[in-house]
Amino acid sequence: MSEEEAQAAAQATAADDEEDELTPGYTAPKKVDLKTLQELDADDESLVKYKAQLLGQTTDVKDEGGANVLVQQLILEPIDHAAFTLDLNGDLAKLKDSPITIKEGCEYRVKIVFRVQRDIVSGLRYAQNTYRKGIKVDKSNLMVGSYGPKTEAHVYQTPLETAPSGMISRGTYNIKSKFTDDDKNSIKEWDWVLNIKKDWA
Repeated sequence: MSEEEAQAAAQATAADDEEDELTPGYTAPKKVDLKTLQELDADDESLVKYKAQLLGQTTDVKDEGGANVLVQQLILEPIDHAAFTLDLNGDLAKLKDSPITIKEGCEYRVKIVFRVQRDIVSGLRYAQNTYRKGIKVDKSNLMVGSYGPKTEAHVYQTPLETAPSGMISRGTYNIKSKFTDDDKNSIKEWDWVLNIKKDWA
């Protein structure tokens, strides 16, 4: 199977691959605007402190327009090697043309850099499905958390992972990533490619 066929098969498989129901019966809380949220329970000192910690300084937060949550970068950060950065602000289709090459068996983390502009966002999740020759070989669905508006970027870091090793595991992996909120709204989706080789070169 060629790489083109593998990618087409991966996309077809992904179309039928809905996220698992992680918490059966769970319903996302009703959306409340930031001003209302700040005014709620003003007489509860501990809750006021918690909201201040969560929301931080919400006045004069930079607003670039567009979506409330701006997913800006994916950083693959191996242990004992320079990090690789994917810019998620431009043409996402081009990401597949710039594969990331890592050494088999290396340990690494993935970091997602994002910013919340206006309203608090709850239940952010990062989902990642990995395919090889059109067959899904790995999946993860991780809770990122809830965040308030902030001019500075937030950084979410996945747990430490270990790349596959051995001659059979070397090759090209197509990865589909998705960032969603509590209502399962897709904030950003992108495809990227990971090459696993015997060494870094």
